[in-house]
Amino acid sequence: MVMRSEDGRELRSFMFEEEAPGQEVRAVERKLLLETLASRLPSGAISFSSRVRKIEKQGMDETLLELDNGNKVLAKIVIGCDGVRSPIAKWMGFAEPNYVGHCAFRGLALYPEGQPFKQKVNYIYGRGLRAGYVPVSTTKVYWFICFNRPTPGQKITDPALLKKEAIMLVSNWPRELLDVIHKTPDDVVIKTPLVDRWLWPGLGPPASTDNVVVVGDAWHPMTPNLGQGACCALEDAIVLSRKLAGAIKNGPESIDKALRDYSLERWTRIFPLTIRANLVGVLLQWDNLAVCAFRNNVMIPKLVRLGPFLEHTNFECELLEPVASV
Repeated sequence: MVMRSEDGRELRSFMFEEEAPGQEVRAVERKLLLETLASRLPSGAISFSSRVRKIEKQGMDETLLELDNGNKVLAKIVIGCDGVRSPIAKWMGFAEPNYVGHCAFRGLALYPEGQPFKQKVNYIYGRGLRAGYVPVSTTKVYWFICFNRPTPGQKITDPALLKKEAIMLVSNWPRELLDVIHKTPDDVVIKTPLVDRWLWPGLGPPASTDNVVVVGDAWHPMTPNLGQGACCALEDAIVLSRKLAGAIKNGPESIDKALRDYSLERWTRIFPLTIRANLVGVLLQWDNLAVCAFRNNVMIPKLVRLGPFLEHTNFECELLEPVASV
C-alpha cells in the first residue's frame, strides 16, 4: 500500500505481509464474481431484470412476489438481497438508509495492452476529498473518488458529464490517477451518495419475519470505508445457507428458528462494523487545514498501524462443501 497527499508526496508505504502478517488484499471485479457464482447454479435458475414490484403474504406459510416483468412467484422462503433500496426491506418496515454527507465516484479503467501498475493499493488524501486506485487484473484498474457534499445533489444520468465532474475534482492531483480516470469508458463511471443504516437493538424491525429475511445491503447498508460491504453480504450468505440447510427438512418452526438465529449471529458482527465504517469515513473526510496537516504528517506516517485496523476482516468459516458443476 502506498499513501500520498494530493500533491503527490509519499506519506507512507508498506507491504501487507510485513505490516499485518497473514493479511492480504484481493481486488475482485464484481461482474466476474457474480458470473462465477451464477455459473454454479442450474440453467434458468436466475431470472434477470426482474425487480420485485409487490410482495404480500399468502396464507400462513407462503409469500407472493410480483415482478416488474409481470411474472409472479409463490415462495415458502424469501431471501431479500436486493440492495440498498430494497423493496423487500421497505415492506418489512425498515427505514430508508441515512445519507452520511459524502458521495463517491467509481470506475474501472481499461488497458487493452496491459496496465502499467504494480500490485499496490494506492491512496491519495486531500481536504474533504480522497481517492484511490488498485489493479484488479492485468488489463483493468479500479478507482474511486470520495468527496464531501451536504446533500447528494441532482442525479446526473449523462455518463460523459459524470466523468468530467470526477476529473474536475482531482484535476491538480497526481498524473497517474488522472490517467486511470481518462482510460475509463464513460458508461462505467458511476456516482453514488454514501448511506448506511445503524441497526440499533429494539428500534427497528427484525431481519426476518414470516419466512422473509434480508441479507447484505438490503439489511445493513454500510459505507465503503472498510471495504466490507460485499464481504459481509457473502458472510451473510454462508451463515444463512448453513442454518437453512438443516432446518428446511424439519418444517416451518425449524425454519423460523434458523432465520432468527441467523439474525442474532450476524447482528453482533455487522452492527459494530457499520458504525466503525461510518466513523472511519468521518475521519478520512476531514477538510480542516490544520487537522489534515496533522493527519498527513503525524497520524498516517507515525501513529496508524494496519494490524489492529484490519482485525474486522478475520471472519473464519469452515470450508464450504463443493458443488458439482451443472
